[in-house]
Amino acid sequence: MDMEQKQADLIDHFSNRAASLDGPQLADLVLDATSHPSLFAFSEILSLPNIAKLEGTQYSAPLHLLRLFAYGAWSDYKSNAGYLPELSPDQIRKLKQLSVLSLAESNKVLPYDQLMQELDVSNVRELEDFLINECMYSGIVRGKLNQSRRCFEVQFAAGRDLRPEQLNDMIQTLTGWLGTSDSVLHLIQENIKWADTTSEANKKHRKEAEDKVEQVKKSVKADIDLRGHEGIFSELGGMMDYEEDRTRPKRRRQPIL
Repeated sequence: MDMEQKQADLIDHFSNRAASLDGPQLADLVLDATSHPSLFAFSEILSLPNIAKLEGTQYSAPLHLLRLFAYGAWSDYKSNAGYLPELSPDQIRKLKQLSVLSLAESNKVLPYDQLMQELDVSNVRELEDFLINECMYSGIVRGKLNQSRRCFEVQFAAGRDLRPEQLNDMIQTLTGWLGTSDSVLHLIQENIKWADTTSEANKKHRKEAEDKVEQVKKSVKADIDLRGHEGIFSELGGMMDYEEDRTRPKRRRQPIL
């Protein structure tokens, strides 16, 4: 099962569970979802009506925590730890994975110093172990550890949840991409049409050239045949003149007195 399908299945699983829960039960569900080692998308769960109803109640902390995992990073949690529940080791690892994912989405080269500061990691060995074991093995990013340059070179990064205010920008980006794609497709179709027209013209020209060559061949052959017969008649005529000349009596010249 690929990562996208696995994400979809997990989202459906937690969404179906949440549909019949409220209050403290939803707090437990949020804990399970944010601790799950294979779930990295939370906006669909966050948009469920009964989850949204937690806003302003005594159970609002799980709602804020779910928003943090959908859109935030480890540094955001440290800045707001007093307003959020204490995280379990699994949640801390998940939030740090999401922090790497956020950086990898927008940068192809991540310096080790930046990553160590972002993740509260004290040395390169610990950082590289985290990138390999918790990020690349989980499939959320792919890349190369460049020890000589002290950086992580990103080759692939899975997408994170979009904040609501990012949707308009995404729609504009996709609309622009769609317009560009339509223009490119139209240009390709025009090039195909031109290529088909050129190909037909070339075929017609080749057929005309082949017909002319065939006509020349026939003309040359007819000419050769005609000249061949005339040559035979000419040779026969020459031989007859020669024989006649041999058989004709020669006149004797009179002696000069």
